[in-house]
This record gives sequence, C-alpha cells and structure tokens, in this order.
Amino acid sequence: MIAVLNETIVWWHWIVIGFILLILEMNTGTFVMLGLGVAAIIVGVLDVTMHTNFTTELLIWIVLSVISIWSWKKWVKTPHVSNTGQSDHTLDTRGTVTEEIHPHQRGKVTFDTPVLGNTSWHATSTQEIEVGERIKIIEINGQLIAVERI
Repeated sequence: MIAVLNETIVWWHWIVIGFILLILEMNTGTFVMLGLGVAAIIVGVLDVTMHTNFTTELLIWIVLSVISIWSWKKWVKTPHVSNTGQSDHTLDTRGTVTEEIHPHQRGKVTFDTPVLGNTSWHATSTQEIEVGERIKIIEINGQLIAVERI
C-alpha cells in the first residue's frame, strides 16, 4: 500500500488537500483545520524542493499538524485576564472601602487604579464590609460594582 502511495501521491496533491482543508476551515471556524491545511501546503512545498517519499511526507505532515494543534490549544487555554465585558479592566482590581457596605446595600469604595475612568465608586456586597477594609471587584453591573473582602 505504501509503495502505491509513494508512486501516486505527488507534491500538488498535498497542496490541493491543504487548500481543501483551508476552505473547510472557512466554513467551520474552529481553527483546527487551518493548521492541518497549512501543514499540508508546507509538505507540498517541501516535496517539490526535496523530493521526499510518501512516508516522510506523512510524518512531516503529522508532526506539523500536532504542533499547530498543540499551539492553538495552548493559546486558547492561556489564562486570559478576566474582563467585565464593559472594558478591559480586570475584575480582581484592589481597593479600600471609604463608606461602610451593608449586605445588598450601597457603600463607597476607592480603587488603587482607575476603574472605567474613575477611582471612586458606589459598590455593593453580599457581606458586611467595614471602612478601611481591602476589597476586590467581583462583578460590574452598569454603574454599580459588586465587591468582596480580600
């Protein structure tokens, strides 16, 4: 079987397979076939320049495919800083309570760095937080920030 594939599979087959995978990727949007398609095109170019056999080409394609999928998974799983959805400000921003916060009532806090352009905000909490205690943001709802004790 390998002998037949060595004789029948030529460089342009790899490039056609690569473009087919890229077209399929455009219809799915998963980015998995993008790496497979690019790997196939690279194998086709290598076959033109180096005239390798099918087994070597297949091995190169598998290695490049695994590397591209691993890289994609690593990039996707990289812990990105959690955002509020309203800005690029992180939810774990620290601050100090300046007006006592009673459970489910408003109090006032001052943050170490500006949050959405301001350092002083009204805040709520599910717990009693005294003046001077350190807090962090857990959620932003419009103009109201939910905080918790550190």
